Amino acid sequence: MLSRKNKLLLFKLLSLFSVVRGYNILVITLAQYLASIYILSPNIPLRRVVFDLNLFLIVTASALVIASGYIINNFYDAEKDLINKPTKSMLDRLVSQRFKLTTYFILNFLAVLAASYISFRAVLFFSAYIFGIWFYSHKLKRIPFIGNLVSATLAIAPFFVVFVYYRNFETVIFVHAIFLFLLILAREMIKDLENMAGDMAQNYRTIPIIYGPKVSKFSIALLIILTLIPALLLIKTFDVGYMYLYFIACIALLILFLVLLLKSKDKRHYVWLHNILKFIIVAGVFSILLIDVDLVLNRIL
Repeated sequence: MLSRKNKLLLFKLLSLFSVVRGYNILVITLAQYLASIYILSPNIPLRRVVFDLNLFLIVTASALVIASGYIINNFYDAEKDLINKPTKSMLDRLVSQRFKLTTYFILNFLAVLAASYISFRAVLFFSAYIFGIWFYSHKLKRIPFIGNLVSATLAIAPFFVVFVYYRNFETVIFVHAIFLFLLILAREMIKDLENMAGDMAQNYRTIPIIYGPKVSKFSIALLIILTLIPALLLIKTFDVGYMYLYFIACIALLILFLVLLLKSKDKRHYVWLHNILKFIIVAGVFSILLIDVDLVLNRIL
């Protein structure tokens, strides 16, 4: 049996894991490695990619900055989250605000330190990334659409830095990036509908609050329709191996999403819509393996 002290420590560790959304960071880390192996450097031997010190440091720095970003976002949204996410908020509050800020600065310092082993340009990139996340959390997220746009841009930044590292500028990669960006942007706008109660209480100027849920839903629908374009291009124009099956499933799910969006009326419906987009994004990470099944088998066996 755990002692009371050990139980408290365990709960605090769970609280910190909840604040930094450790599960999201694990998925992003996996996505960076899979993208590096199967999309950005398919002709480089697996061992060279996996044991590439610079790539490891890029992924590590990205994870540290993302974790610190979740912390500072949680710090600024503490009051709002009490309304929107009461259960999660109670768990998050097991760790003091002072400890969160201390951890935030330590993680950012470690990220810049890791970047310094790569190059000065990497230091500049991750320093700008840290500042961008703070500025978004402190100011930009309260500005309608601009906040959503910046949030989606920050979300794909970890993939951008890996893309630049391998200097692979094929068109298919840009189309993949546009598909992902539009999905994330739509998800950010769904979150605004989902969090209207807390946003109104804290005077956030989001699209559904200023222009109403109908305008917000129309904007989301437009984004989803635009997302169908790169999905169709990736099926018809580019060679994505068996990953075309993923994009076909995505189109079906996005059409279902549009139908449900039209019928949605309250937070419960918006949570379902949010989860559909989240599922598509996470499934996309693992579907990268479908691009070249033979390559997967050869690299594993």
